[in-house]
Amino acid sequence: MQDNKRTLWYLKKVPLLAGLGPDQMARLSESVDLREVRRREVVYLPGDPGESLFLVNGGRVKISKVTRDGKALTLNYCGPSEIFGETCLVDGSPRQEMAEATENSMITEVSRAVFEEFLSNNASLGLRMTKLLAKRRLHLENKVETLVFRDVTSKLAELLLELADEYGVEDSRGTLIALKITHQELANLIGSTRETVSLTLSQFKRKDLLTTEGRKVIVTDAESLRALY
Repeated sequence: MQDNKRTLWYLKKVPLLAGLGPDQMARLSESVDLREVRRREVVYLPGDPGESLFLVNGGRVKISKVTRDGKALTLNYCGPSEIFGETCLVDGSPRQEMAEATENSMITEVSRAVFEEFLSNNASLGLRMTKLLAKRRLHLENKVETLVFRDVTSKLAELLLELADEYGVEDSRGTLIALKITHQELANLIGSTRETVSLTLSQFKRKDLLTTEGRKVIVTDAESLRALY
């Protein structure tokens, strides 16, 4: 039996749901499914039914496009209190992307029908959802522009600074990106190959723009990296 108090506690931490009153929040907590997903566990694949959307309560989920020959392009990472799978609200068509946990995570699944009911009865939630969708649309447009018109050096420099801004921890050497990420994951984020990313990172290291510590990166010269794009 699901612990509604625990579910309610998680839901209250989601900014998107801030406009819901106590009664609505309690009712929502009784209509969702809270579950754990392990690292590398797939939440859904392309072709799966688009019947639910998801909230990340803890951990991190990667959203990506995968081709039939195994090539991948990472569209987004969703962390605590963020939503994914929201494209089901458009028409409920099958998934076009893959969602996979990149670390042990806790997620809440909300059926499309339940969420649409709350949207129709709460103008504040509808407005927040509209702004979120518009923000993600802009993010994807900017990503397409970057993939098409920028070289790998420029794209990788910008990505590293974005990761430093989001996950950065001050370090005596600069800004430590407190996120274990492989060269392949970096390549998937910028539409490149692992070999090219590894070569470009080595060039950055020779120029003293960054240093590495295992799978972690320390940005040592942010201004010079910023000048590359």
